[in-house]
Amino acid sequence: MSQSYPRLLGDIGGTNARWAWQCAPGAPLEDVSVMGCEASASLYDAAASYLAARGAQAPKAASIGVATAVTGDDICFTNSPWSFSIAALKQALGIDQCLVINDFTALAMSLPTLGQSDLRPIGGGQAVPGAPMALLGPGTGLGVSGLLTHATGACLALSGEGGHVTLASADDTESEVLRCLRMRHGHVSAERVLSGFGLVNLYQASCEMRGEASRDFEAADITHAAIAATDMACQQAVSLFASFLGNVAGNLALTLGARGGVYVGGGIVPRLGTAFDAALFRQRFEEKGRFEAYLQAIPTWVITAATPALLGASRALDDMRA
Repeated sequence: MSQSYPRLLGDIGGTNARWAWQCAPGAPLEDVSVMGCEASASLYDAAASYLAARGAQAPKAASIGVATAVTGDDICFTNSPWSFSIAALKQALGIDQCLVINDFTALAMSLPTLGQSDLRPIGGGQAVPGAPMALLGPGTGLGVSGLLTHATGACLALSGEGGHVTLASADDTESEVLRCLRMRHGHVSAERVLSGFGLVNLYQASCEMRGEASRDFEAADITHAAIAATDMACQQAVSLFASFLGNVAGNLALTLGARGGVYVGGGIVPRLGTAFDAALFRQRFEEKGRFEAYLQAIPTWVITAATPALLGASRALDDMRA
Protein backbone atom coordinates (compact mmCIF):
# COMPACT_ATOMS: atom_id res chain seq x y z
CA MET A 1 0.00 0.00 0.00
CA SER A 2 2.87 2.37 0.74
CA GLN A 3 3.74 2.25 -2.99
CA SER A 4 0.65 4.42 -3.62
CA TYR A 5 2.06 7.26 -1.48
CA PRO A 6 2.40 10.18 -1.49
CA ARG A 7 -1.12 10.84 -2.71
CA LEU A 8 -2.91 13.75 -4.30
CA LEU A 9 -6.49 13.83 -3.02
CA GLY A 10 -9.27 15.88 -4.60
CA ASP A 11 -12.90 16.72 -3.95
CA ILE A 12 -14.23 18.64 -6.95
CA GLY A 13 -17.70 20.16 -6.86
CA GLY A 14 -19.49 22.50 -9.19
CA THR A 15 -18.13 25.58 -7.39
CA ASN A 16 -14.97 24.66 -5.46
CA ALA A 17 -12.00 22.35 -5.95
CA ARG A 18 -10.58 20.97 -2.70
CA TRP A 19 -7.12 19.39 -2.67
CA ALA A 20 -4.91 17.74 -0.08
CA TRP A 21 -1.67 15.78 0.22
CA GLN A 22 -1.21 12.54 2.14
CA CYS A 23 2.34 11.28 2.51
CA ALA A 24 1.86 7.84 4.12
CA PRO A 25 -0.81 5.34 5.26
CA GLY A 26 -2.79 6.79 8.15
CA ALA A 27 -0.99 10.13 7.93
CA PRO A 28 -3.03 13.31 8.42
CA LEU A 29 -3.91 15.39 5.41
CA GLU A 30 -1.45 18.17 4.61
CA ASP A 31 -1.72 21.43 2.66
CA VAL A 32 -5.51 21.35 2.37
CA SER A 33 -6.54 23.91 -0.24
CA VAL A 34 -9.93 25.21 -1.39
CA MET A 35 -9.99 27.14 -4.65
CA GLY A 36 -12.85 28.28 -6.86
CA CYS A 37 -13.26 26.21 -10.00
CA GLU A 38 -13.55 29.39 -12.06
CA ALA A 39 -9.88 30.11 -11.28
CA SER A 40 -8.77 27.23 -13.55
CA ALA A 41 -9.60 26.25 -17.12
CA SER A 42 -9.73 22.52 -16.35
CA LEU A 43 -9.37 19.95 -13.60
CA TYR A 44 -5.82 19.23 -14.73
CA ASP A 45 -4.93 22.93 -14.55
CA ALA A 46 -6.36 23.10 -11.02
CA ALA A 47 -4.37 20.03 -9.95
CA ALA A 48 -1.18 21.32 -11.57
CA SER A 49 -1.64 24.70 -9.88
CA TYR A 50 -2.02 23.01 -6.50
CA LEU A 51 1.06 20.82 -7.02
CA ALA A 52 3.12 23.78 -8.22
CA ALA A 53 2.15 25.78 -5.14
CA ARG A 54 3.35 22.94 -2.91
CA GLY A 55 6.69 22.84 -4.70
CA ALA A 56 7.30 19.31 -3.46
CA GLN A 57 7.68 15.84 -4.94
CA ALA A 58 5.25 14.46 -7.47
CA PRO A 59 2.50 12.14 -6.19
CA LYS A 60 2.55 8.45 -6.99
CA ALA A 61 -1.24 8.19 -6.97
CA ALA A 62 -4.33 10.34 -7.01
CA SER A 63 -7.87 9.78 -5.80
CA ILE A 64 -10.43 12.39 -6.82
CA GLY A 65 -14.13 12.73 -6.14
CA VAL A 66 -16.06 14.60 -8.84
CA ALA A 67 -19.59 16.04 -8.80
CA THR A 68 -20.97 14.00 -11.67
CA ALA A 69 -21.66 10.44 -12.73
CA VAL A 70 -18.56 8.34 -13.41
CA THR A 71 -19.53 5.78 -16.05
CA GLY A 72 -16.34 5.48 -18.09
CA ASP A 73 -13.13 7.25 -19.01
CA ASP A 74 -14.72 10.50 -20.21
CA ILE A 75 -15.97 12.71 -17.39
CA CYS A 76 -18.31 15.68 -17.92
CA PHE A 77 -19.40 17.67 -14.88
CA THR A 78 -23.12 18.21 -14.34
CA ASN A 79 -22.95 21.75 -12.95
CA SER A 80 -19.60 22.88 -14.36
CA PRO A 81 -18.10 23.26 -17.86
CA TRP A 82 -15.14 21.04 -16.96
CA SER A 83 -14.59 17.72 -18.70
CA PHE A 84 -11.61 15.37 -18.89
CA SER A 85 -10.34 11.87 -19.65
CA ILE A 86 -9.19 9.83 -16.65
CA ALA A 87 -6.48 8.15 -18.72
CA ALA A 88 -5.24 11.49 -20.04
CA LEU A 89 -5.24 12.99 -16.53
CA LYS A 90 -3.21 10.06 -15.22
CA GLN A 91 -0.67 10.47 -18.01
CA ALA A 92 -0.48 14.25 -17.60
CA LEU A 93 0.15 13.95 -13.87
CA GLY A 94 2.71 11.20 -14.45
CA ILE A 95 1.26 8.92 -11.75
CA ASP A 96 0.89 5.17 -11.35
CA GLN A 97 -2.74 5.21 -10.22
CA CYS A 98 -5.62 7.60 -10.72
CA LEU A 99 -8.97 6.78 -9.14
CA VAL A 100 -11.90 9.01 -10.08
CA ILE A 101 -15.20 8.47 -8.25
CA ASN A 102 -18.39 10.41 -7.60
CA ASP A 103 -17.83 13.05 -4.92
CA PHE A 104 -20.61 11.67 -2.71
CA THR A 105 -19.19 8.17 -3.06
CA ALA A 106 -16.01 9.64 -1.59
CA LEU A 107 -17.94 11.41 1.16
CA ALA A 108 -19.81 8.19 1.99
CA MET A 109 -16.48 6.41 2.46
CA SER A 110 -15.61 8.91 5.18
CA LEU A 111 -18.72 8.31 7.30
CA PRO A 112 -17.21 5.65 9.63
CA THR A 113 -14.34 8.03 10.46
CA LEU A 114 -16.57 10.93 11.60
CA GLY A 115 -16.72 11.65 15.32
CA GLN A 116 -19.13 13.62 17.49
CA SER A 117 -17.24 16.84 16.84
CA ASP A 118 -17.78 16.35 13.08
CA LEU A 119 -21.57 16.03 13.33
CA ARG A 120 -24.60 18.01 14.53
CA PRO A 121 -27.56 15.80 15.47
CA ILE A 122 -31.00 16.82 14.25
CA GLY A 123 -33.23 14.30 15.97
CA GLY A 124 -33.92 10.60 15.90
CA GLY A 125 -32.89 7.54 17.83
CA GLN A 126 -29.76 5.40 17.91
CA ALA A 127 -27.82 4.06 14.94
CA VAL A 128 -27.80 0.29 14.52
CA PRO A 129 -24.18 -0.90 14.21
CA GLY A 130 -23.43 -2.43 10.83
CA ALA A 131 -26.70 -1.23 9.27
CA PRO A 132 -26.70 0.75 6.00
CA MET A 133 -26.09 4.49 6.20
CA ALA A 134 -27.65 7.08 3.90
CA LEU A 135 -26.09 10.31 2.69
CA LEU A 136 -27.43 13.32 0.83
CA GLY A 137 -26.13 16.83 0.51
CA PRO A 138 -27.41 20.05 -1.06
CA GLY A 139 -24.66 22.24 -2.49
CA THR A 140 -24.11 23.42 -6.05
CA GLY A 141 -26.19 20.32 -6.87
CA LEU A 142 -27.67 17.52 -4.75
CA GLY A 143 -25.40 14.58 -4.02
CA VAL A 144 -26.81 11.24 -2.86
CA SER A 145 -25.07 8.06 -1.75
CA GLY A 146 -25.10 5.35 0.89
CA LEU A 147 -22.67 3.07 2.67
CA LEU A 148 -22.99 -0.66 3.20
CA THR A 149 -20.76 -2.40 5.75
CA HIS A 150 -19.77 -6.06 5.51
CA ALA A 151 -19.37 -8.19 8.62
CA THR A 152 -15.61 -8.10 7.98
CA GLY A 153 -15.66 -4.31 8.33
CA ALA A 154 -15.17 -3.66 4.61
CA CYS A 155 -17.31 -0.83 3.24
CA LEU A 156 -19.08 -0.39 -0.07
CA ALA A 157 -20.16 3.12 -1.04
CA LEU A 158 -23.01 3.42 -3.52
CA SER A 159 -22.52 5.46 -6.67
CA GLY A 160 -25.72 6.86 -8.12
CA GLU A 161 -27.50 10.00 -9.24
CA GLY A 162 -30.30 10.13 -6.68
CA GLY A 163 -30.35 13.91 -6.79
CA HIS A 164 -32.22 13.68 -10.09
CA VAL A 165 -35.17 11.60 -8.89
CA THR A 166 -38.60 13.14 -9.43
CA LEU A 167 -39.60 15.31 -6.47
CA ALA A 168 -42.86 14.62 -4.63
CA SER A 169 -45.02 16.94 -2.55
CA ALA A 170 -46.34 16.32 0.96
CA ASP A 171 -49.07 18.99 1.14
CA ASP A 172 -51.03 21.45 -0.98
CA THR A 173 -48.44 24.22 -0.68
CA GLU A 174 -45.68 21.95 -1.93
CA SER A 175 -47.94 20.79 -4.75
CA GLU A 176 -48.36 24.41 -5.82
CA VAL A 177 -44.58 24.90 -5.69
CA LEU A 178 -44.09 21.91 -7.97
CA ARG A 179 -46.77 23.24 -10.33
CA CYS A 180 -44.91 26.56 -10.58
CA LEU A 181 -41.59 24.81 -11.22
CA ARG A 182 -43.03 22.40 -13.79
CA MET A 183 -44.26 25.39 -15.78
CA ARG A 184 -40.66 26.63 -16.00
CA HIS A 185 -38.59 23.45 -16.10
CA GLY A 186 -40.79 20.51 -17.07
CA HIS A 187 -39.29 17.76 -14.94
CA VAL A 188 -38.78 18.81 -11.31
CA SER A 189 -36.02 16.78 -9.72
CA ALA A 190 -34.99 16.84 -6.06
CA GLU A 191 -31.92 18.84 -7.12
CA ARG A 192 -34.19 21.45 -8.69
CA VAL A 193 -35.05 22.66 -5.16
CA LEU A 194 -32.36 21.13 -2.92
CA SER A 195 -29.31 23.04 -4.16
CA GLY A 196 -28.02 26.59 -4.42
CA PHE A 197 -30.01 27.31 -7.56
CA GLY A 198 -32.85 25.30 -6.01
CA LEU A 199 -33.13 27.77 -3.16
CA VAL A 200 -33.52 30.50 -5.79
CA ASN A 201 -36.23 28.40 -7.49
CA LEU A 202 -38.09 28.06 -4.19
CA TYR A 203 -37.85 31.80 -3.55
CA GLN A 204 -39.21 32.63 -7.01
CA ALA A 205 -42.04 30.11 -6.60
CA SER A 206 -42.84 31.59 -3.18
CA CYS A 207 -43.05 35.07 -4.69
CA GLU A 208 -45.32 33.78 -7.45
CA MET A 209 -47.65 32.09 -4.96
CA ARG A 210 -47.73 35.24 -2.82
CA GLY A 211 -48.45 37.46 -5.83
CA GLU A 212 -45.20 39.37 -5.32
CA ALA A 213 -42.49 40.35 -7.78
CA SER A 214 -39.28 38.46 -7.09
CA ARG A 215 -36.00 40.30 -6.71
CA ASP A 216 -32.71 39.36 -8.35
CA PHE A 217 -31.61 37.30 -5.35
CA GLU A 218 -28.93 34.64 -5.25
CA ALA A 219 -28.91 31.83 -2.70
CA ALA A 220 -26.75 33.82 -0.27
CA ASP A 221 -29.19 36.78 -0.42
CA ILE A 222 -32.11 34.49 0.35
CA THR A 223 -30.26 32.89 3.25
CA HIS A 224 -29.31 36.24 4.78
CA ALA A 225 -32.84 37.62 4.45
CA ALA A 226 -34.33 34.47 5.99
CA ILE A 227 -31.93 34.54 8.94
CA ALA A 228 -32.64 38.25 9.51
CA ALA A 229 -36.40 37.65 9.04
CA THR A 230 -36.63 40.63 6.68
CA ASP A 231 -38.41 38.96 3.74
CA MET A 232 -41.40 36.63 4.05
CA ALA A 233 -40.83 34.97 0.66
CA CYS A 234 -37.23 34.18 1.60
CA GLN A 235 -38.38 32.73 4.91
CA GLN A 236 -40.95 30.59 3.13
CA ALA A 237 -38.32 29.41 0.64
CA VAL A 238 -36.03 28.25 3.45
CA SER A 239 -38.95 26.56 5.20
CA LEU A 240 -39.84 24.74 2.00
CA PHE A 241 -36.20 23.74 1.62
CA ALA A 242 -36.22 22.05 5.05
CA SER A 243 -39.53 20.36 4.28
CA PHE A 244 -38.47 18.96 0.91
CA LEU A 245 -35.09 17.88 2.31
CA GLY A 246 -36.76 15.96 5.12
CA ASN A 247 -39.11 14.27 2.67
CA VAL A 248 -36.29 13.21 0.32
CA ALA A 249 -34.12 12.07 3.25
CA GLY A 250 -36.93 9.93 4.61
CA ASN A 251 -37.48 8.34 1.20
CA LEU A 252 -33.77 7.58 0.96
CA ALA A 253 -33.73 6.05 4.45
CA LEU A 254 -36.62 3.75 3.54
CA THR A 255 -35.05 2.79 0.20
CA LEU A 256 -31.70 1.84 1.74
CA GLY A 257 -33.01 0.59 5.08
CA ALA A 258 -30.62 3.14 6.57
CA ARG A 259 -30.94 2.20 10.23
CA GLY A 260 -27.27 3.14 10.58
CA GLY A 261 -28.32 6.78 10.26
CA VAL A 262 -28.85 9.49 7.66
CA TYR A 263 -26.14 12.08 7.09
CA VAL A 264 -26.69 15.51 5.51
CA GLY A 265 -23.59 16.91 3.80
CA GLY A 266 -23.06 19.76 1.38
CA GLY A 267 -22.52 23.42 2.10
CA ILE A 268 -26.05 24.81 2.24
CA VAL A 269 -27.57 23.47 5.48
CA PRO A 270 -24.68 24.68 7.68
CA ARG A 271 -24.94 28.12 6.06
CA LEU A 272 -28.66 28.34 6.83
CA GLY A 273 -27.86 28.30 10.55
CA THR A 274 -30.86 29.16 12.71
CA ALA A 275 -33.05 29.62 9.62
CA PHE A 276 -32.98 25.85 9.01
CA ASP A 277 -36.08 24.37 10.62
CA ALA A 278 -34.77 21.10 12.05
CA ALA A 279 -38.17 20.25 13.57
CA LEU A 280 -39.86 20.56 10.18
CA PHE A 281 -37.09 18.50 8.59
CA ARG A 282 -37.68 15.69 11.10
CA GLN A 283 -41.46 15.95 10.76
CA ARG A 284 -41.27 15.42 7.01
CA PHE A 285 -38.55 12.77 7.48
CA GLU A 286 -40.80 10.72 9.76
CA GLU A 287 -44.19 11.26 8.07
CA LYS A 288 -44.28 8.04 6.08
CA GLY A 289 -47.57 6.49 7.18
CA ARG A 290 -47.21 3.01 8.61
CA PHE A 291 -43.42 3.35 8.73
CA GLU A 292 -43.38 6.46 10.93
CA ALA A 293 -42.12 4.50 13.96
CA TYR A 294 -39.41 2.90 11.82
CA LEU A 295 -38.11 6.33 10.81
CA GLN A 296 -38.46 7.84 14.29
CA ALA A 297 -35.74 5.40 15.43
CA ILE A 298 -33.27 6.52 12.75
CA PRO A 299 -30.83 9.31 13.74
CA THR A 300 -30.04 12.15 11.37
CA TRP A 301 -26.96 14.36 11.43
CA VAL A 302 -25.58 17.38 9.62
CA ILE A 303 -21.91 16.89 8.71
CA THR A 304 -19.91 19.84 10.04
CA ALA A 305 -16.40 18.53 9.28
CA ALA A 306 -14.50 20.72 6.83
CA THR A 307 -13.15 18.29 4.20
CA PRO A 308 -14.23 14.71 5.02
CA ALA A 309 -14.57 13.68 1.35
CA LEU A 310 -10.79 13.96 0.95
CA LEU A 311 -10.29 11.27 3.60
CA GLY A 312 -13.01 9.23 1.93
CA ALA A 313 -11.22 9.49 -1.41
CA SER A 314 -8.07 8.11 0.19
CA ARG A 315 -9.97 5.25 1.79
CA ALA A 316 -11.58 4.42 -1.56
CA LEU A 317 -8.13 4.09 -3.11
CA ASP A 318 -7.10 1.72 -0.30
CA ASP A 319 -10.16 -0.43 -0.94
CA MET A 320 -9.41 -0.56 -4.66
CA ARG A 321 -5.91 -1.83 -3.90
CA ALA A 322 -7.04 -4.37 -1.28
